Amino acid sequence: VLKKKKIKMDPLVAAIDQGTSSTRFLVFNAKTAELISHHQVEINQSFPKEGWVEEDPREIMQSVHECIERTCEKLCKLNIDVSNIKAVGVTNQRETTLVWDKDTGEPLYNAIVWLDLRTQSTVERLINKHKTGLPISTYFSAVKLRWLLDNVDEVHEAFLSQRAMFGTVDSWIIWCLTGGKNGGVHCTDVSNASRTMLFNIHTMDWDPELCRYFDIPMEILPSVRSSSEIYGWMVSSDTPHSTLCCLGDQSAALVGQMCFNEGQAKNTYGTGCFLLRNTGTKPVISDHGLLTTVAYKLGKDEPACYALEGSVAIAGAVVRWLKDNMGMVQSSSEIEKLAAAVGTSYGCYFVPAFSGLYAPYWEPSARGIICGLTQFTNRNHLAFAALEAVCFQTREILDAMNQDSGVPLTQLKVDGGMTSNRLLMQLQADILCIPVVRPTMSETTALGVAMAAGAAEGVGVWSLSPGQLPHVTSERYEPQINPEGKTARVKSLQWDHMTYMKQDIQQIIEHRAGWPRVLVNVMQHYVI
Repeated sequence: VLKKKKIKMDPLVAAIDQGTSSTRFLVFNAKTAELISHHQVEINQSFPKEGWVEEDPREIMQSVHECIERTCEKLCKLNIDVSNIKAVGVTNQRETTLVWDKDTGEPLYNAIVWLDLRTQSTVERLINKHKTGLPISTYFSAVKLRWLLDNVDEVHEAFLSQRAMFGTVDSWIIWCLTGGKNGGVHCTDVSNASRTMLFNIHTMDWDPELCRYFDIPMEILPSVRSSSEIYGWMVSSDTPHSTLCCLGDQSAALVGQMCFNEGQAKNTYGTGCFLLRNTGTKPVISDHGLLTTVAYKLGKDEPACYALEGSVAIAGAVVRWLKDNMGMVQSSSEIEKLAAAVGTSYGCYFVPAFSGLYAPYWEPSARGIICGLTQFTNRNHLAFAALEAVCFQTREILDAMNQDSGVPLTQLKVDGGMTSNRLLMQLQADILCIPVVRPTMSETTALGVAMAAGAAEGVGVWSLSPGQLPHVTSERYEPQINPEGKTARVKSLQWDHMTYMKQDIQQIIEHRAGWPRVLVNVMQHYVI
C-alpha cells in the first residue's frame, strides 16, 4: 500500500489558547490566516469556599498536551506535515496565579483564578496606581501571590529553600513545554506582567518598590520579554521544532482584530467581558474607572503600545451559571433560543455581580441581584435578562471609555465565544446605538498570538506590516433604531430600567433592616 504524500503548503503557525473555561490548540496558515485545524478541551473549576475560584495546574497542562496531540492527529489525517508548524504562540487567562517547585516541577497549590475574591481583606491599603495603571482589586496577581506565601505552608517552605517559582498561566505553560525542571524557560511577556500590580508600565520592568510594598521576593518572578520574540523551543514530540512566545488573551484579541492604530478598539465576550482601546505609545490614565494596561510590544526593539481597558467579571459566566448552578439549560447555545422566544425580559433585570463589580465601580463586596420578578416571569425572560446584562455592562464601560478619550467610538469590533449568539449581537448594537462588527472567523484571540509568534525575529513567516495584514471578512449588526426613535429606544432599554430599580431599591436602602449589606451595596451602585 502506497503511503499518502504529505501536502506541501504554506508555513503554519499555531496558538495555545488557555482560557478560564477551556484550552484550545489552533493551527493557521501563515499566509492567509485560514484556520486549518483545532481541538478544544474544557477545564474544571473548583469553588472550595464562597468567593474562591481555583483550577488544577496539572489539568491545565494535561489539556494543553491533549489539544496539541489531537490537533496534530487531525493534521496527519489531512496529509499535512506537522513540521510545517514553525512557531507556537501562547495566549492565556491573565492574572490567574500559580506557584510551583522548580526542582520537582510540581505545582505547590491550585491556580488561583482571576475571579477569586479571597484576598478582599488585603486590598484596602493605598497603592500608587500611576506606576501600575491598576486600581486596588482582588483581580490582580500580587495579592493572590501574597496570600499563597502567607497561607500555604508548601509555598512558604519552597520560597525559603529557593525552590519556588511564580507565574501567570503563560509562564507555567512555557516553562513546562520548554523542559520544565530540566531547563524550562521561566518568563512572561509585558502584557501579562502588567496585570500583576508588580510591574512598572513606564520602565517596563518589575518595580522594586512595589515588590517591597507587597513583600514579594523578586527572585521568584519570571523574566519579562516582548510579545513577539523567541523564548525557547518546545520539547514536545509533536511539534519539536516550534518556537514559543506569548500574549495575554485580551491583548492577543486586540492584535487579532488588527487594532494597531491609536483609537481602535475591540470587545471580547468570554467568561468575562473586556473592552480594550489602543492609546498608542503613551499610557493614558483613566478618570472614569478604567485600567491602563500594556497592550503589546511586538519585538525586542519595538516600542510598547498601551491600552485603556474596561473589565467586566461576568459575561459568558452568567450563561454557565444558569446551566450548571440553576439547571435552566442543558447547553449554552440554548440561551439564545429561550431569549428569542419572548424577545423581552418583561421588566426582569439581572445584575450578575458574582465576583463583585469590576470597571467602572471596583466594588468587590457587591453581589448579584435579579429583580422585577412577577408571576408571569419564566426562564425565557431570565435568559433574555442575562443577555441584556452583558450588553448593559458593555454600555457602561464604553461610556467611560468615550469620556476618557473624548472621541466616541463609531463602531465596536467584537469577538469571543458569546458573539456566535446573534440575538446578543443585535441587542448590543441597539443598546450601544453604534454598529457591532463581528469577524466571520471568530478565533481572533488565537489568531493574534499566532501572528505575533509568526512575526518574531528568527521565525519571519508572518508580516505585521499594514499592507500585508490578512484580510478577515466580517458581519455587521446595525442598530435597529430609526433616528427619531433612537433616544427613546435607548432610554427604554437601559436608563428606564435604572429608574424602575431606583423606585424599589431606594425603599430597601432606606429601610434596609434585615437585608444583607452586600445586596444593599450592589443596589446603591446601580441607583447612583
